[in-house]
Amino acid sequence: MSGNKKQFGESGEELASDYLIKKGYKIIKRNWRFSHGEIDIIAKDNNTLVFVEVKTRRNLEFGPPELAVPKSKQIQIKKMAEAYLYINEIKDQECRIDVIAILMIDKDTPQINHIKNAF
Repeated sequence: MSGNKKQFGESGEELASDYLIKKGYKIIKRNWRFSHGEIDIIAKDNNTLVFVEVKTRRNLEFGPPELAVPKSKQIQIKKMAEAYLYINEIKDQECRIDVIAILMIDKDTPQINHIKNAF
């Protein structure tokens, strides 16, 4: 991945974190890695543990960012969430997986679409 693309993705994750904090979420971890995967953001929404996949795009050339989470990626995120719960010995915890899609056609006014319980 090129440095520019990585920085762009990181800027999207920063926007998503700021958005969640403003909505009252508590950020637990960012870029949690295990084996061959990563969860962009792990947060708490009241008593719910939320695993967040962030997708950021500059344009709609390849469709909206929320459509960039294919079934294979969904399966990987679910496995990563299960691993996080297992490793941290978390049981009986309400959880969900969200997608935050960010479209940055205009850098000054990014469009944020927060899809709760996305899959």
